[in-house]
Amino acid sequence: MNFKEFQASLKQPTPPAGLSDALKALWLDANQQWEEAHEVIRDNTDQPSAWVHAYLHHVEGVLWNADYWYGRAKKKRPNCSTQDEWQQIVQTLTS
Repeated sequence: MNFKEFQASLKQPTPPAGLSDALKALWLDANQQWEEAHEVIRDNTDQPSAWVHAYLHHVEGVLWNADYWYGRAKKKRPNCSTQDEWQQIVQTLTS
């Protein structure tokens, strides 16, 4: 699935089948389901999941927790809006 297909899928009532947990969490977050997104990602330890976990805590505004997960993902908290960050993560994970 590419970025445009992922964006188009946001209009569906449920996430598309076959998404990674990281992309599923981003899909849920984009559809105002933060708690469900966090539930999907919270126990994953791979680098993409850690990045999404960091993003979710950035959105939540709990920066100490976000920074912990950015470290696990080997990323730094970006100096941009969370909307731009979401787009960057999705573009990376769908390329």
